[in-house]
Amino acid sequence: MAAQFFSSAVKSFTSNIGSNYTISSSPSSTSGPWKIYDAKKKSTGKPASVGTVKRAHEEVLERLKKEASSLARLRHPSILELAEPVEETRSGGLMFATEPVTASLAGLLQEKDEQERSGGPGGRSSRYVVEEDGTRRRRELEIDELEIQKGLLQIAKGLDFLHESAGLVHANLTPEAIFINAKSDWKISGLGFCSPPENSTKPTSVTPISLSEVLNHDPRLPRTVQLNIDYASPDFVMDTNITTAADMFSLGLLIIALYNSPHHSPLETNQSPSSYKRLFASSSSIPTQNNNYLCKGKLPREITSGLLPRLITRRPAQRLNAREFQEAQYFDNILVSTIRFLDSLPAKTPAEKSQFMRGLPRVLNQFPKSVLEKKVLPALLEELKDRELLSIVLQNIFKIISMVPSGKRSFCDKVIPRLREVFLNGGADILPLIVLALESPTHSLVDAALRTLPTIIYVLDFSTIKNEFFPIVANVFAKTTSMGIKIRGLQAFYTLCGGSSSEDQGDGLDGFSADKPKQRQNAAVLDKYTIQEKVVPLLKAIKTKEPAVMMASLDVFKEVGKVADSDFLAMDVLPILWNFSLGPLLNLQQFQGFMALIKQLSTRIEQEQTRKLQELSASNTTAATSAHDFMSFGGISPGINGASNGEDADFESLVTGRASSGFPADSGFDGGWGSSSNTTSPPVSAGLPRPSNQRAQSSTAAPAFSWSTPPPQQTSTPPPRLGMNTSLQPQARSRTPDSSSLNSFASLKPQSTGGTNGWGNSSVTSNSSAFSLPLQPSRPAQQQQQSTGPGLMNMGILSPQSSSSTGGTALNWSAAARPQNTGLGSFGQQSGGAAGSPNKLG
Repeated sequence: MAAQFFSSAVKSFTSNIGSNYTISSSPSSTSGPWKIYDAKKKSTGKPASVGTVKRAHEEVLERLKKEASSLARLRHPSILELAEPVEETRSGGLMFATEPVTASLAGLLQEKDEQERSGGPGGRSSRYVVEEDGTRRRRELEIDELEIQKGLLQIAKGLDFLHESAGLVHANLTPEAIFINAKSDWKISGLGFCSPPENSTKPTSVTPISLSEVLNHDPRLPRTVQLNIDYASPDFVMDTNITTAADMFSLGLLIIALYNSPHHSPLETNQSPSSYKRLFASSSSIPTQNNNYLCKGKLPREITSGLLPRLITRRPAQRLNAREFQEAQYFDNILVSTIRFLDSLPAKTPAEKSQFMRGLPRVLNQFPKSVLEKKVLPALLEELKDRELLSIVLQNIFKIISMVPSGKRSFCDKVIPRLREVFLNGGADILPLIVLALESPTHSLVDAALRTLPTIIYVLDFSTIKNEFFPIVANVFAKTTSMGIKIRGLQAFYTLCGGSSSEDQGDGLDGFSADKPKQRQNAAVLDKYTIQEKVVPLLKAIKTKEPAVMMASLDVFKEVGKVADSDFLAMDVLPILWNFSLGPLLNLQQFQGFMALIKQLSTRIEQEQTRKLQELSASNTTAATSAHDFMSFGGISPGINGASNGEDADFESLVTGRASSGFPADSGFDGGWGSSSNTTSPPVSAGLPRPSNQRAQSSTAAPAFSWSTPPPQQTSTPPPRLGMNTSLQPQARSRTPDSSSLNSFASLKPQSTGGTNGWGNSSVTSNSSAFSLPLQPSRPAQQQQQSTGPGLMNMGILSPQSSSSTGGTALNWSAAARPQNTGLGSFGQQSGGAAGSPNKLG
């Protein structure tokens, strides 16, 4: 049972790389203890390389773990890119994934040695391989002079990064530590012995190495996992000093190995430090300019005279650093400069790219065919995404295809897939032409491009409209000096903000039926943020006051009013509309168009703000108020006196303007948009609560008073009175004012009610304001004619009335300045109510 469980657990355990990558069955190359396999990620199909090593000694695995994990901390174009971190396999080995590589430099040099031995001097016949169909083609990898120059330059850039930015010494720079990727770029790896230099002040998490340990060869471990003394610097072996200059000495030995035959280091020590010291004891056994640096091959003159003398030197201070190495005369030629420009091509300006592409055909013939295929062609294919350079780039690509021996295969494998992406991308066929027309200085082209917007907007997605199309239209609108283009841009904004163009745009030749645009909804319009923060500022910046421009902007503002927030409309849109409406060139009809929109938006703002305030005050409607607060004194509720509307009116809502049910549509409290007239609707009565201590009914009717509002016509039927048996449900309790509040009101003088007992039903002269008339005591006989028993008097709603002399609708509260005994006593008597209580103010 336990064995079966263990077997199931082992089967269920799979590595992340093994489950996410498809790995080839046979290795493509080797590098030290690592076997390199071609792989492809299952989810994306992206190629990669997987390095594996079988189960080995624990110390071997620890060194290899450090070598692979060091790549995860270092990111640079000249450092091998790690795709998946190192992990242990089920068999106890290690596995990690990197960018696709074709070989290591050591494997390439070993293959070159075999080719030279089998092909005779120069190995010219080994440069070609025979295909299945009998044709010959150049080998995938070759070490030409340009490849060496390009590779050494890339290695120097990687060392400069390690020394200056990472604060590390590679310490084991050998051909096994150099990988060549699919683009023929040289990448640094093999960081198992990397260490910070001595006396370094840069912070690092890498543990320094012990030279006394790594220089002593351990026969138990493979040579491939130990420091290669043949490429080591005398700083390590003889001085036991870790410096960045040691890597430059190793780089000089690596350069000699590239030209040596066989391709290995001129120092042969058999991994013995003592043998290394014996070699340096004699000048004839160390590489110098006098003995051709112990190289059996021919070294280029630039290397023997300019580079190696400043690399293979005993004193570290006399060696070139990595940055000085890149500026050597050895790299000063047109081909290397072209490769450098290609590497930095994404950072170049469009003008520099265009100039480079136009001059590239003149130097293509000088490049080795392998460099053209592996380096130049992939870089040009990446530039096909630049539509402005498309024609020039294609000319260079087709020329390279005609030059390389494997051009047919490269065209099918590399060029055709990219051409398919360029020419078969249906979504980008027409839009670039429209964008090009919009950016044209010809007004007719810009106008024609803007007129296509109502048609193409239905097939474009929101991201394309907002991020690609709208910025171009906005730029054209802001910079144009043509009034026709300005108007066409406003029409485009109208469409982008959601306006339908079926009524005023289109010539019937766009392929759409007459009713189809009405059925389709423009779901890809601009969002509210873009409209408020981008479109409205563009409209605000309009300087011209031409009526055509103003009316076109009015259409845009109509759509903005449907989308924007009410506070944005009040603070930003309405001031612009008022400014545009007062333009000196607008006629009456155009001005009325602006005023209609202003009133519409203002009504919306008023309604939304009223609703907000009502919601805020809803929680306070149940709070009890003082019974003697004069400011809560209001009209009798229609629900109490039997009014026809049957709804309760809250006095606080009425005086603050938060309720519309208590005022007619044409009253003075309708927000100022109703017509100003001298006609006032019949007032609605508001309720007065009875005092809680006077619920006993009195046989003597209380005198009634009247504050009258002069309507233009006398009401024939007075408002109904509140009877004794009527249920009283007041909205708010009345409060008795204090002396300070009374001082702000005018003296109340008695006046005859003219035979009517009510509030707001007696007529006054036309030159009197609404509240300038004194109170008048009502006769008991008049009150008994309307009610069989004692009851509360009615008080009409306090409505402002326009005076015929001024035509205004202002409330005349300014007459409340002088208190008189007559008005105060009458008011106090009224407060006593139906119970005939002697309660009086004062």
